[in-house]
Amino acid sequence: MSRPQARSHRNGSRVSAKVVVTGPYGAGKTTLIRAISEITVLSTERSIADRRPSGGGKSGGGKSETTVAMDFGRLTIDEGLALYLFGTPGQQRFDFMWEILSEGMLGFVVLVDGDDDASLDDAAGILEFFKRSADVPYVVAVNKSNTAAAAAGDDVVERVRRLLRVPSHVRMVACDARERESVKQVLLTLLNAALDEIDGRMPTPA
Repeated sequence: MSRPQARSHRNGSRVSAKVVVTGPYGAGKTTLIRAISEITVLSTERSIADRRPSGGGKSGGGKSETTVAMDFGRLTIDEGLALYLFGTPGQQRFDFMWEILSEGMLGFVVLVDGDDDASLDDAAGILEFFKRSADVPYVVAVNKSNTAAAAAGDDVVERVRRLLRVPSHVRMVACDARERESVKQVLLTLLNAALDEIDGRMPTPA
């Protein structure tokens, strides 16, 4: 099981950290990275012959392409920290890439579609895979959370927490993967979780 890593540039002026964005097919991972990346996102997408998601859910409706290896973007938080963002394929047949991309990550984001309960079985499997792969902090981000259920007073985030059996101490956040500021809050939530974990591992002064 790997541990989180951050790398310092040779001049010591900036630290880079790897963040993985994962989740089921059609949850919005590529969209999220494109919304926040300061560089043109490197994507490995292929046309979809069969547009039905493997889990039977409605996620990805209207998608013409899907990620088959990874998406890659970058976000500079400040002059001392840059995040390298790696998006995973959502389909289990590409799970060999999940293992490769999990190496050396600071933490990961599990993005789920708040409108598609049927995809949550896939999300649960992906979450367990990454938890087994690395002892790092993670957050669950609920995309498209402005749903009819939310308008009716149902807390979509807490409903997803319950269905995925996410522990109460794990941070969850609603987001719109198309909006830069919303995505920024997701990443800041993950960074805060990572900082809290680092603080928790620091020895207590005698």
